[in-house]
Amino acid sequence: MLIASAHAELIAVLTAVTDGAPRVMTVRSGEALPSGPFEVGHRSLQSGLREWIESETGHPVGYLEQLYTFADRDRSAKEEEGRTISISYLGLVREQAAPGAGRPGWHGWYEYFPWEDWRSGPPACLEVIVEALHLWVAQERSRKGHRQRRLDFSFGLNGMVWNEDLVLQRYELMYEAGLVQEAGATSGMGQPMFADHRRILATGIARLRAKIKYRPVVFELMPESFTLLQLQRTVEALAGLTLHKPNFRRLIDQQQLIEETGVMASETGGRPAKLFRYRHAVLEERALSGSKLPLARS
Repeated sequence: MLIASAHAELIAVLTAVTDGAPRVMTVRSGEALPSGPFEVGHRSLQSGLREWIESETGHPVGYLEQLYTFADRDRSAKEEEGRTISISYLGLVREQAAPGAGRPGWHGWYEYFPWEDWRSGPPACLEVIVEALHLWVAQERSRKGHRQRRLDFSFGLNGMVWNEDLVLQRYELMYEAGLVQEAGATSGMGQPMFADHRRILATGIARLRAKIKYRPVVFELMPESFTLLQLQRTVEALAGLTLHKPNFRRLIDQQQLIEETGVMASETGGRPAKLFRYRHAVLEERALSGSKLPLARS
């Protein structure tokens, strides 16, 4: 079938962490990510996206970086009306009410990807997913062993370890195996989204999980002052893992990214804790000395 035309749209994975939960801004009651057409009158892609997000959701945008351009065929059931090329961006904000016209609202990452949250151990749904994927592997007729290797690598099986950065690979494997509603399943794991918006969300989660290990972007999600425990809980929420507390605090100390405010706050249990703030003298683009946040389970 010939594609009649093509048009470009801008789409945003707008992320916040609220009360220890990673969240994404959505429209259409959680079914889609904020998006809008790129117009010639826009000064730049970023300015066009900011304009669309603020008009559709009423939410201001701070940190923004280009994520990926999605231009595959069959991205939507309506592609016969013309191909849509989506230029996606990752935005980091602090959550606030979104009174826009597009029925905007915040939803948790793990509503869409429940198998990605390991903070309390392996998710209950993981066993069901892996069992279904093993059935899919058994159906392989050519390139014997290829599907099994992909399964092992993506889900940390048979001697491999779970890699929190492989969010997109896991979702795409499940899509290929027909385990998600976007691939035609009558029911599936996690809340579905319009067209390939869940794939775009997976790309944004993977990018952010990788980036917090070597860039101080996590501070874009923090309030002006915070405790070390709040900082750790935010990183854990994004990574979907529980971190080793002494290692985490040692690394933060070594990088000299934060400074005391001189104020104390009460944490859970009523014990006073020091409040810190991000040292703005540290350049945003400075790598964290080549080291990674310690994403080992405690």
